[in-house]
Amino acid sequence: MSHKQDNAVVNRHVVRRLLKYGKPYIGWFLLILLVIFATVKLELWQPQLIAEATDGYLAKYVMVDENGLKVDVSYELQQSDLKGILLLGGKYLLSVALIFGLTYIQAALLAMVGQKIVYNMRTDIFNHLSTLHIGFFNDNPIGRLVTRVTNDCETVLEMFTSVIVTMVQNVFILVGVMKAMVDYHVGLSLAIFTVIPFTVVTTFVFTKITRKMYRAIRAKVSELNAFVAEHVSGMKVVQIFTAEQDTQREFEAQSEELRKSHIKQLMCHAIYSPISYVLNIASMAILLAYGGRLAMAGAVTIGTLMAFQRYITKFFHPIQEMAENFNVIQSAAAAAERIFWLMDTQPAITDAEDAVHMDSFKGHIEFKNVWFAYREGEWVLRDVSFKVEPGQSVAFVGATGAGKTTIQNLICRYYDIQQGQILIDGVDVRKIKVADLRRNIGQMLQDVFLFAGDVKSNIRLNDTSISDEDVMEAAKYVNAHPFISQLEGGYDHQVIERGAAFSAGQRQLLSFARTLAFKPSVLILDEATANIDTETEALIQDALAKLMEGRTTIIVAHRLSTIQNCDKIIVMHKGEIREEGSHQQLLAQGGLYYKLYKLQYEHGTEPVEA
Repeated sequence: MSHKQDNAVVNRHVVRRLLKYGKPYIGWFLLILLVIFATVKLELWQPQLIAEATDGYLAKYVMVDENGLKVDVSYELQQSDLKGILLLGGKYLLSVALIFGLTYIQAALLAMVGQKIVYNMRTDIFNHLSTLHIGFFNDNPIGRLVTRVTNDCETVLEMFTSVIVTMVQNVFILVGVMKAMVDYHVGLSLAIFTVIPFTVVTTFVFTKITRKMYRAIRAKVSELNAFVAEHVSGMKVVQIFTAEQDTQREFEAQSEELRKSHIKQLMCHAIYSPISYVLNIASMAILLAYGGRLAMAGAVTIGTLMAFQRYITKFFHPIQEMAENFNVIQSAAAAAERIFWLMDTQPAITDAEDAVHMDSFKGHIEFKNVWFAYREGEWVLRDVSFKVEPGQSVAFVGATGAGKTTIQNLICRYYDIQQGQILIDGVDVRKIKVADLRRNIGQMLQDVFLFAGDVKSNIRLNDTSISDEDVMEAAKYVNAHPFISQLEGGYDHQVIERGAAFSAGQRQLLSFARTLAFKPSVLILDEATANIDTETEALIQDALAKLMEGRTTIIVAHRLSTIQNCDKIIVMHKGEIREEGSHQQLLAQGGLYYKLYKLQYEHGTEPVEA
């Protein structure tokens, strides 16, 4: 298939999918079409009223002599003519009032339906995002994904509310105008219609050129949004390294590329719009030249010429409006393509057809000859096998890149392994419903993420089944209640983005309360005690002991002081298990664990965490 044919197929596919979002509101669209039809009928009626007034009443007061047309003042104004003109004027004003009312109704209905459609689309996008695996978010900048949910949806909304229905209305007007003109005089109509092929060719060329331009613009907008989102989030790093000027230069470079793309599009549109205007003037010239001769020969009336003049204006106004709307159409098509690209991205982690439901876990975890690579051929885990008994605490240690964090990601099934098996309570994790698997595993990270909102919503994460009493009970149990109660508003205290106003220890205590509120069967601690201030360290150690009691616990840590009391310690090296045993057993072996121990306690340093 050629590139041209491929573009046409893509555009038809995008349009079909967009129309599916409008299908539930077909009744409203039919009502809107009825309103449009009535509006068009009234607009086409107006030139007829002018022609009737001219030929029926005003023409008798005009004579033709060698000096041209002039008013015959000798002809006395008849009372009946005045009444007829006033009656037609009243009808014209009525049509204007009705068009005003119908246009308002049309705009209100379109706004309502358009907002519902885009609400559904935005909800679908966000829901779909939540199903995608972690690797997808690592590969795609957050700003780009935000653009899909916000800017691109707004662009599609504009197409639904102002373009699609307007295009239908314009088609009604064009067909209606052509029919009305032909009804008045076929020859004059055909003469004026000679400009139509030029209009069609110009429009086709313009559409073809601007399609690529708008795709490029949407791509550059997305890139700029991603750049801004990333650097605002990392502004602290930018300022620490005094990289403000370098960042500014890079931003200006990307912004300049976007500006140039917009200029190209505007220049293209600036050429197309005047062409439409010139064709309008050409039609008027044909009317004056050819229509004037027909009028002088008595083939058409003056009223017919005036009606044609009004119809030509109405004929080219939709064409000019289409030219104005082409930028919206092309931009919306590009936005829709990018939205549906996101929607077509298949979740890498899904429930198997025979997936089982598990309310809770006993906590038996087993890796059987597990091989895993994030990228093909680059093995991160190599033939890893181990067992964790229910209620047992097991720590993983090792240097950077050993595979410790990967193991916890695989237990939660953020990725699927290439070879081997991971079993929980004897069931392969790929056979457990994903929601059940993750609900029963409480994962606490070194970098606690807090959302904008109040404290209690950050603990229960909008789960309405967790009551305020449950939230407070969990906070008390993990020693978070004392500092929460001192906040302004207590549990209703507003948390700023990422919880920047809290210390690392306070954020970690909130994380513990959050985990406990969801009552997990298995705990995973990924450097959960790292970078904790001494003031809250004792509270956190006490909270950890409470959380771990009776639960299977997987710990990833490089502070050996936090794992010495674990039931088992597994030492990883380059994706393989090298040592396994208790703290004392591993020290006695004098192997890798012993070297890590010596590095930490003899030189005052700690192994770097992966």
